[in-house]
Amino acid sequence: MEDRHGAENSAVRVASYLQTLEMVKSLQAKLFIPAHAEAAEDVTALAQYNIDKVLEIADKITGICQKPPCFEAILQKLFTDYGLTMNFEQYVLVGSTIRSYLAWLKDTNRVNALFENNMLLWQRV
Repeated sequence: MEDRHGAENSAVRVASYLQTLEMVKSLQAKLFIPAHAEAAEDVTALAQYNIDKVLEIADKITGICQKPPCFEAILQKLFTDYGLTMNFEQYVLVGSTIRSYLAWLKDTNRVNALFENNMLLWQRV
């Protein structure tokens, strides 16, 4: 089981990622070489695109949590909506990312965690 410190670390990952992207927007260099994009002299638009995507996914998760689902239902809905195919690797990779989002959304008071019938559910605030 994940303890409280693990949940904090997950939430920090999303917050830190957003802070890093904001910082990247202010960097100046002759050339940037992003990991998953073409080399460019300016990465401001790319950084903003990534910020927008993080916020879009957070909004999507928050919307899914209008009627409190369990983690598995959230993950299933996201896979379906984004046209992804579930396998063990994707379950672990995307599942970890979604858990980080949920921890961050909880820390920023956008969702609450509650227990019902011995199941952890996530509810939009």
